[in-house]
Amino acid sequence: MNGIFVDTGAWYALVDRDDTDHKAAAAFLGANTLPLITTNFVFSETVTLVRYRIGHEAARSSGQKLQESSFVRVIAVIPADEERAWDIFSKYRDQDFSFVDCTSFAVMERMKLSTVFGFDRHFSVMKYAVVPAKGI
Repeated sequence: MNGIFVDTGAWYALVDRDDTDHKAAAAFLGANTLPLITTNFVFSETVTLVRYRIGHEAARSSGQKLQESSFVRVIAVIPADEERAWDIFSKYRDQDFSFVDCTSFAVMERMKLSTVFGFDRHFSVMKYAVVPAKGI
């Protein structure tokens, strides 16, 4: 599949202009031409994070934009993804992966995605290409 997986950190950085990764996220998004793919779990995590850190209106507005975007595809995590995520979560006890991270890895495997737009080092641990490069 052609596209880039988007993690919570990237969505959050795009919303919060004070986030240390905001400029890099905005620059990457402005230059990107590939479809953006995320999951319903990442959507939930993002809206919740924005709600707690910035407020309800920012969460509602950013969530609405994601839902209405023709360039963003929100993929539902299916039971097979959750089973695979649990396998990953259980296997990598030496890592501090969240279960949402593990569902993202499982969906990326299923969809044959190799690149993630985000700032979470966990994707590098799992050998995915992470963009943008730190320092942009």
